[in-house]
Amino acid sequence: MSDAVLESRQALIARWTGFTAMCLGMFMAVLDIQIVVTSLTVIEAALGIGVERMSWVQTAYLIAEVIAIPLSGLLTRVLTLRWLVTGAIAGFTLASIACACAGSFEQLIVARVLQGLAGGVLIPLVFSAIFLLFRPGIEQTVATTMGGVLAVLAPALGPISGGYITEHFSWHWLFLINVIPGIVTGLGALICLPREKQRFGLLKGLDWLSLALIAVALASLEIALKEAPGRGWLSGTVAGLLAVSLICLGLAIRRPAAVVDFTLLKDRNLAFGCAISFLLGAGLFGSVYLLPVFLSLVRHHGPFDIGLIVMVTGIAQIIAAPVSVFLDRKFGARVLTAIGFGCFGIGLAMSGFETRGSDYNELFWGQVMRGSFAALCILPATRFALGLLPLDKVGDASGLYNLSRNLGGAIGIALVDTVLFSRGPEHAAALTDLMTADPPAAAALMGMSDAELPDPDDPLGMMGVMDYVQEASLTMAINEAWLMLSGLAGLALVLVWLLGPIRVPPEHPARNRRENF
Repeated sequence: MSDAVLESRQALIARWTGFTAMCLGMFMAVLDIQIVVTSLTVIEAALGIGVERMSWVQTAYLIAEVIAIPLSGLLTRVLTLRWLVTGAIAGFTLASIACACAGSFEQLIVARVLQGLAGGVLIPLVFSAIFLLFRPGIEQTVATTMGGVLAVLAPALGPISGGYITEHFSWHWLFLINVIPGIVTGLGALICLPREKQRFGLLKGLDWLSLALIAVALASLEIALKEAPGRGWLSGTVAGLLAVSLICLGLAIRRPAAVVDFTLLKDRNLAFGCAISFLLGAGLFGSVYLLPVFLSLVRHHGPFDIGLIVMVTGIAQIIAAPVSVFLDRKFGARVLTAIGFGCFGIGLAMSGFETRGSDYNELFWGQVMRGSFAALCILPATRFALGLLPLDKVGDASGLYNLSRNLGGAIGIALVDTVLFSRGPEHAAALTDLMTADPPAAAALMGMSDAELPDPDDPLGMMGVMDYVQEASLTMAINEAWLMLSGLAGLALVLVWLLGPIRVPPEHPARNRRENF
């Protein structure tokens, strides 16, 4: 073996090792969200936070994360990929230690913001590194699969991980589990990623006003989405926050040298890719949120048992990943994206007809369908959205692409909560009336026999079945939310059709390769 071949092979191994470290860092950041959300009540009790402030432990992280995501392109140009990844992983690890050491609500919130800023940078970096580190073809396909599967696998594994830690260890380990992986992945990125020259001079011309406007716009939007289900979308607070978000975003876009290059969205492939990524985020994040809600509030399972049931999705994703890689090499991106979203939407709809007694068996095949086709919703769309751009534009484009998915997830969860908040009480009132008008029908909806249903004139008996009424009505609202998410997945099919044939730029290497666009 010649020295040149040996050197090339060593460089390839180093790139893959560094990229694997990046993927694991992103996995930690995404997993952290789900691990913490399953144990908020434990943290609240330990620090005496108060129920009314408890959700801010999660919201602070999400706001910081969504602000950091679109800045990844600029930071990559300034710090280089190697140092930005190393710094982000180090920052995430140190912030995790700070979270574990927090002795008050304020200390925890500050640490969570720092954790979210570092974690938010890691997510788009993985997807931009796919095109910066690897050649078009099988290398990029495998890298995209790694990043995509880990991005959607982390939320599926979050409940079981958080449940196990909560039941067997103290709440501090929700954060301390990041320390050892953080050290290993940080060193891997530092040693193995390519060395480039940093360009701190770019900060001299930075438009700080546009940075502030983008931060305010995204923070206002996140808070509005958090408050909308409870307060109402047309309430003064929510409407005001949404107005602030739109105004600040509009002003940021009009800045002559905005920190985030929104002009990239003039590229047709990227624009459609971001729209498809938005809908995927709504379906992925919405489903990962909705299933534990059902298992917790209707089936009354604990965090660990919920994790065992939800893990079906993750296992399906892992098994289907090699098949997705093979298909992505053989068929066109539009066809695969349509198949992916079509089957993913069917998987969402399959969970939309559950009863109060549905459990593992009834939920199994819907999870299998969603998990099996999630990769086909990610792989081809990522390839045509980012893979045809000039390499110097990929970093900024990846920020917009991943921001779209995260915002889609935030809006998807807000819409799910809106359905549950509004439709649940309506179903409960209708079911209560049905117990008088048509007792057999009411009993069937509640999973009871006619004999178990009390006489409508028996107040004590009626009070005894109110838990059944609440569970059945919530199940009906959850079913409607599943069908809503399925409808959003269906919109992706419309976008794929409107996209039309994917145009490859004349100067792009794919013109001279056998690429399925």
